[in-house]
Formats: sequence, C-alpha cells, structure tokens
Amino acid sequence: MVEVPDTLPARMYLLAYDLRKQRLTTRGSQLGYVLRAAALTELFLDGRLEDRRGRPVPGTPGEDPYGVLAQISASRPRSWQHWVRKGGRALVRTVRDELVRDGWIRVRGRRMLGLFPYQEVTVRDPRVVKELWGGASSALRGRPVAHVNSYDAAAVALAAAGELKAVLPGSERRRHKRRIAELTARSGPAAPAVRKVIRAQRAAAVASSS
Repeated sequence: MVEVPDTLPARMYLLAYDLRKQRLTTRGSQLGYVLRAAALTELFLDGRLEDRRGRPVPGTPGEDPYGVLAQISASRPRSWQHWVRKGGRALVRTVRDELVRDGWIRVRGRRMLGLFPYQEVTVRDPRVVKELWGGASSALRGRPVAHVNSYDAAAVALAAAGELKAVLPGSERRRHKRRIAELTARSGPAAPAVRKVIRAQRAAAVASSS
C-alpha cells in the first residue's frame, strides 16, 4: 500500500489535485473552506471537538496540529460555518508548506502570460493521489457505511460538500447522493457547514452582479 499523509487537511489538499490536468482544480477561498472543514472534522472524529447546539466546543484534550482548537477555545461559541470561513487562505498556505516540507508536492513560482505570478503545484508521486482516490471510491461503494474507514468517509463528505470535481464531479455526486448523505452524517457537522458557506458565497456573488 502507498503511504499517504496523516492529516485530513493534507489529504484533502491532494484530492483537489487533478492528475490529468496536473494542477489543483479547486483553489482560493473554496479550497480554504474545504481544508478548514477537514481540520474541524479531524478534531471532531477524534473527540477533541464536540457539537453543542450547532456549535463546536472543546472535547477531550489532545493534539491541535493547525491551531483550530485553540481558536475555538479562545472564542465565544460560534457556528460551524463561522469556523469554516475563518482563516481558510492561511490554512491553505500552512498545508501546502507542510506537504512541500514532507516531500509530497513541489511548488514553483511561475508567471502567467509572462506577467501574473502564480504558484505551480506538482505532486511528486501520483500514486499517493491515486491511493486517496481509491479510498474515497471504496467508501462510495461496497461495504456498509459503518465499516468504512473514518477518514475515507470524511474525504467523500468533504469532497461532495466542497465540490471537489477531481474527486466527485457533479454526475457522481448526483448518482451517489444517498450514500454521500450517509457518509456525511457519520463525519460530523463540518461538511454540511462548508456546503452552506459555499452556497451562501455563490448566492452573494449572484446578488452583487444583478
């Protein structure tokens, strides 16, 4: 079996990478929301966060690899959507730098049309992304939901909510709607929160352009 990153945000970053196009197909604020939701989900699955009346609250003390638990502990109670929105771009940079440091990806500065700077991301070993895809694919099919690996279940829930087309194009989300709902229910409140955040952002963009 091919080794994959330990943390859920790192896995979701790699799942946003399209091997055929050799680039990230989800970027910017949307990727930030997915990674924040992944960090929240990881804490929830490990019992370090609990849900209380629609808000995350600290649970069992433990590791806080991205500082999300510390942010929640220092704040008054706020919704899951609030914590999905907060600090998304910073978390994208943190996860990207972590993946570079640990040798999963390579990042190079480029210029589009010779003018506009951007970061070109390359996955060093495509088998890692394929392994993550395989886990997500098996979560969608086969064994009962209760027996699916918790991170694979969460990956599907987050990919569907965050509309990661490299993992789950729209046709697949529609085809497996019921199964995705079951995996989402198992994975906690952060995935539904990211769906609401993305839809609200999209609605606001439409309203501002009309």
